Amino acid sequence: MKKGFLSPLFLLLLCFPGLSLAQTDNIHGTSSTYQVPSDPLVQAKLETWQDLKFGIIIHWGVYAVPGMIESWALCSEDWITRPEGMSYSDFKRWYWNLSNIFNPVNFNPERWARVSREAGMKYLVFTTKHHDGFAMFDTRQSDYKITAGPFRHHPKANVAYHVFEAYRQEGLMIGAYFSKPDWHSQDFWWDKYATPNRNPNYNILKYPEKWKAFQDFTFAQIQELMQDYGAIDILWLDGGWIRPKHTVNDEVRAWGAPIPDWSQEIDMPAIAEMGRKAQPGLIIADRTVHGPYENYLTPERRIPDTKLDHPWESCLPLGNNWGYVPNDPLKSPTTVIHTLVEVVAKGGNLLLGIGPQSDGTFPLEVEQRLQAIGAWLETNGEALYGTRAVDRYQDGQTFFTGKGETTYATHLLPEGEAVPRDIRWAGHLPGRGQQITCLETGKSVKWRIEGEQLVVEVPKSLVGQERPAVAFALAPMQ
Repeated sequence: MKKGFLSPLFLLLLCFPGLSLAQTDNIHGTSSTYQVPSDPLVQAKLETWQDLKFGIIIHWGVYAVPGMIESWALCSEDWITRPEGMSYSDFKRWYWNLSNIFNPVNFNPERWARVSREAGMKYLVFTTKHHDGFAMFDTRQSDYKITAGPFRHHPKANVAYHVFEAYRQEGLMIGAYFSKPDWHSQDFWWDKYATPNRNPNYNILKYPEKWKAFQDFTFAQIQELMQDYGAIDILWLDGGWIRPKHTVNDEVRAWGAPIPDWSQEIDMPAIAEMGRKAQPGLIIADRTVHGPYENYLTPERRIPDTKLDHPWESCLPLGNNWGYVPNDPLKSPTTVIHTLVEVVAKGGNLLLGIGPQSDGTFPLEVEQRLQAIGAWLETNGEALYGTRAVDRYQDGQTFFTGKGETTYATHLLPEGEAVPRDIRWAGHLPGRGQQITCLETGKSVKWRIEGEQLVVEVPKSLVGQERPAVAFALAPMQ
């Protein structure tokens, strides 16, 4: 290692815990408007995607080596923290050098895919390139990629290809995350100038040829993903500050991200045309850039206050961070299940973030949580998958969904609380000729109406047991 560099382990032990805590300070805003896509193939794929309800987003890159916040420590903004006593230029050199260390010898995408499927997940979004510019695929546009480092001789060195293939084999829909900004590119962050924030560090109006080179670079990388990596269902574009100037409104300004005085277009019409020629019906999620290329909305780390009538997806990490950070506190299976139930009842999908370790494995505690989530969904998932939101979607801790003539009621129970003898809710009362079935047991249950409330008698086999939730189906008698 070059003189003056600090080892990743040293920085991890002394400095990086603070970096991981900054993650929650950079939450993307959410568009308040939605434009229905005009392409009937996109509309059809969106309907299929809305049936899936539960997906996984995997952030994995060089930042997994020290176990730190993904990419953002490279950026110079007020909310960013970096190691004391280390210059910014030295930090950047140290960070770029992580590509020469990243060697995930235990990478096993088939295990990832199996664990995800068993967790009840139905679609994948994989980070092909984050803001730091490190490509997790064998791009021909840059040498800053997984296939140029110590992992290049591994038979699965072209990571994104093998991740996509493994998840396809397990029957999941495939999404490619791609960062529009690229902080490693000289056509985005030019070494001629300092790097004040997340935007290009030069005046695009003064150097239009440089920005055109970046547009061409971006188009070429996305084209590789669309043409060389099998069937892709979703192009999930991050970095919403890279956008046409006419889309910057007061709502966008309120998000607090620095906004330059020029347009930062990457030619989305050309990208969409190319992508959908290679992948008919491709869903594009150009995050926060309201218009024809934001085919569904992506509220980050939160659930909307009320039901939304257009396609949307709440994305949040299992821990505090998107990527792997040692000792990151993880959400319990109960918390994730409760979140999923509420999201689906309000008409959305849940995209849960997982960060593999630098050796290429999911942490054991992550797998254990996913197994517990999957165990509940195996018997109760009918109340969520393939459903749609109903007008009265909630009564207290009971959430409702619908599918055809069937209404589902899922009652959430506090962490560690035993299942009571009966469960009560108002609204969605059964009518003549209907029965109520407990999804976990598959047996019909007794019920009665007291005033404006329905009282459902819980099967004796569940009473006193710990469950995150109990789900029922209200349907015509067979």
